[in-house]
Amino acid sequence: MKTAQQNHASRFALVLVIITLCFARFALAGPPLICHAFEIGQAQSLPLASHSWNLSGAENYDTKNLAKDTLGILTPDTPVLVRMETLRRATLYARKNPVAAKELLAKLHARATSAESAGRPDALAWFDAGYLVETYKQWIGQNLPHMTDGMRLDANPAAGVDGYAMIKRAIELRGAALHEDDAQMEFAAALITLSGPRDEHAQHAQKAIAGARTDTLLAQNLATHFLGPNETVSQMLAKN
Repeated sequence: MKTAQQNHASRFALVLVIITLCFARFALAGPPLICHAFEIGQAQSLPLASHSWNLSGAENYDTKNLAKDTLGILTPDTPVLVRMETLRRATLYARKNPVAAKELLAKLHARATSAESAGRPDALAWFDAGYLVETYKQWIGQNLPHMTDGMRLDANPAAGVDGYAMIKRAIELRGAALHEDDAQMEFAAALITLSGPRDEHAQHAQKAIAGARTDTLLAQNLATHFLGPNETVSQMLAKN
């Protein structure tokens, strides 16, 4: 018969296997903030030449305008889901132009910190800066040969920056302003925490799924398939 210590060791080993498999699944499928395009309806975003998740190679977009164009889209009236898709597209372009990548990150971070220093903390500004940081981490400077063959591997300007902390600050400010959870921000946080912290991921996922009952666009995104044909986004969030 196994001792209590042996049973504990077996359970711990099983947990490690499960965690390893989860990490492997996401690694093979692709970075979730990049490889999953978000539904934004007819809203304006950065241009893409196709409806694929990635650049097609047919784009003639001038990445020198990336910071200006992105900031022009990220107005106070822009929904969070549109911000997520815009920052996803911006990251695809940013990998092609390291100078533009640094400029966009610097401007978004400066916008958030300036508002904070002036005593007018801006939830959306903190969200934009934090979400760009976490998106950069999944794409820029990453060696992903199955998706980025031939792409440059410049250093990530967001390396070492805690974008998730900025997202949590945004959620806190947004909740205080709206007197309720911002379900779209919770959705973003749930995607960022897919690999942990597990408890915080569960809380974000629950709030996002609950908020989709009154948010048509969020409900549409939760019903889409996540990185493949078999699992919807809501199923993936609930399971993880």
